[in-house]
Amino acid sequence: MSEESRLRWQCRRGMRELDELLLRYLEQRYPGADEDEKAAFHEVLALADPELNGYLLQRRSPESERIARVIGQILNLPPG
Repeated sequence: MSEESRLRWQCRRGMRELDELLLRYLEQRYPGADEDEKAAFHEVLALADPELNGYLLQRRSPESERIARVIGQILNLPPG
């Protein structure tokens, strides 16, 4: 399985809105991201669903600055 296929699979969280946000980031931003941002995105994908949902639905804020930056990037991408 290629890295892109693996990441696409990890972006599927079971909530359509969240899936769309994560996949939009993967398609629009991830290919041009530097290695630090890519690593931070991997950290985002490793989060438990309730925690990730809270961040992406803006109900809570990440303590990690790296994760907060990626969450901000995800939320600020224009609709695809």
